[in-house]
Amino acid sequence: MSAPDLYPPARAILERLVAFDTTSRLSNLELIAWVETYLDGHGVPHRRVSNLEGTKANLLATIGPDVEGGVVLSGHTDVVPVDGQPWSTDPFTLVERDDRLYGRGTCDMKGFLALALAAVPGLVAARPIRPIHLAFSYDEEIGCLGARGLIAEICAALPRPALVLVGEPTSMDAVNGHKGIATFRVTVSGREAHSSQTQQGVSAIMEAVTLMASLSTLAQRLERDADPASPFTPKHATLTIGMVDGGTAGNILARRCNFLFDLRCPPGLDPEAVLAPFFADAHALDAALKLRAPEAGVAVERRSSTPALSPEPNGAAEAFARRLAGDNGPARAVAFAAEAGQFQEAGFSTVICGPGSIEQAHQPDEYVDVSQMERGALFMRRLIDWAAEA
Repeated sequence: MSAPDLYPPARAILERLVAFDTTSRLSNLELIAWVETYLDGHGVPHRRVSNLEGTKANLLATIGPDVEGGVVLSGHTDVVPVDGQPWSTDPFTLVERDDRLYGRGTCDMKGFLALALAAVPGLVAARPIRPIHLAFSYDEEIGCLGARGLIAEICAALPRPALVLVGEPTSMDAVNGHKGIATFRVTVSGREAHSSQTQQGVSAIMEAVTLMASLSTLAQRLERDADPASPFTPKHATLTIGMVDGGTAGNILARRCNFLFDLRCPPGLDPEAVLAPFFADAHALDAALKLRAPEAGVAVERRSSTPALSPEPNGAAEAFARRLAGDNGPARAVAFAAEAGQFQEAGFSTVICGPGSIEQAHQPDEYVDVSQMERGALFMRRLIDWAAEA
């Protein structure tokens, strides 16, 4: 099979994958079942690693011998919501227009999954000397929640792979670093009262504003303290409040206010240490509010924590990805978080390399360029050759 021949099956597979609405709040099991049927058709063994409720699953499959030194192709099956976005086409129907493939997840990151699956027949026919492992996860978009169980299964059940390639959108260039992310939910509880009688109640919203101001001040300090040599854009750790919810009516002191924020740190920064001033402010406010109303207070819950990916000196995964991608460019790092840091934390040499640009991810009318998928098809053909000759 010549390299360009991998694109048509990859496009057909991408059409099927996009049709599954795997928004993180929903199950991904229909997509997983479809992939399992596809793998069964090529005699590829696979296993699920499910969540505790059995409503979602990771998928792990191996093509080739049961030996060490293989390559893990890692990608997530979930996508972000389309709610409220002004799409010009059905988000879950693949549409080709102007040499672009439109649909939710085309870029982030079902395009990569489609390329990996399109390579399966060629990998099977090549009788690889080294195994290729497919590792498809759930709930990456809401904190890289599924990958931990998947990585544990890889460590426990597989001969040690040599490296991991995470196919997040990087325009098919090798990326050796990403920021980590820690996400938090803050709940401020107050006491309801008529808004004219502020002495009788505690407005959770008014008190939450002081904590949000604390975070805003911290975010400004992080920007001022940016390392000029940082390879990231932006260079500094970023802190943003993404959602705020609270209150019943305009003339009632709010009983509750919730807000979500995330902190994205370059390698070497400890999120807990960065947030120490905020935690101190939250603790002090909690004590003060309880003096005014016993039921009032502040609770801070960490929802997720994903480590950064640190550049590896002479990294095996980066060298491998560069060779297959024909990439001789400079070292690159990205500001978004990914499961790559989790694989590296588990001891695997890890790199990010996949089709599409992060600039198209999470957008209305998300797309991946056909040329990116064709570059990915060439990458996979070279992977097949490597597996047969390694």
